Amino acid sequence: MTQILLAALGIGLVFNLVPGPVFAESLRRGVRGGFRPALAVQIGSLVGDAVWAILGLSGVAALFLLPAVRTPLTVVGCLILAWLGAAGIRNALAVPDTRPAGPGNAGRSSAMLTGAGMSLGNPWNIVYWAGSAGAVAGTLGQEPELRQLAAFLGGFMGASLLWCLVCAGLIAGLRRALRPAAVRGIEAVTGVALLAFAVLLLIRLVQS
Repeated sequence: MTQILLAALGIGLVFNLVPGPVFAESLRRGVRGGFRPALAVQIGSLVGDAVWAILGLSGVAALFLLPAVRTPLTVVGCLILAWLGAAGIRNALAVPDTRPAGPGNAGRSSAMLTGAGMSLGNPWNIVYWAGSAGAVAGTLGQEPELRQLAAFLGGFMGASLLWCLVCAGLIAGLRRALRPAAVRGIEAVTGVALLAFAVLLLIRLVQS
């Protein structure tokens, strides 16, 4: 059981340490609102990751690799990223007293939904978990018991939750050191990055 937990912790850390759209959105919200909105995006993404992990461990994730399922899911993911990216640029350019309501200024519940949508709409999460089934089977065996699957999932989610807290804490610490102009600059940069992620997803979809 210890080996299973260590393997899950390792996979969880590798999975979360790679920077991507979720980190960009957490940074964008965190430099404006602090620890809680940054953490909310991370936790929402963690919910989506848990869904893909369960589907991947059960073998169902392979169905989402079918073009009829993967294509509309990818399009939705692209639209979410483009919407968030445009909001980041708009908020960075807006006069502070007239900042529009939207995904950049919404509350924690909206941030969690955004994080979950970004994770569930990311086709690379599908690829990751569909491909990880074999590696997990090497650790758990071809017919793992329910308690082994639960231990693996618990280890993965524990590592992921730890990263969520560390990431949000680092962003909150960065926020305290930034001047308002720097905050607006980060919002603009992360907005452009989110648009770039949307374009890259669309290109990969067309090429696949």
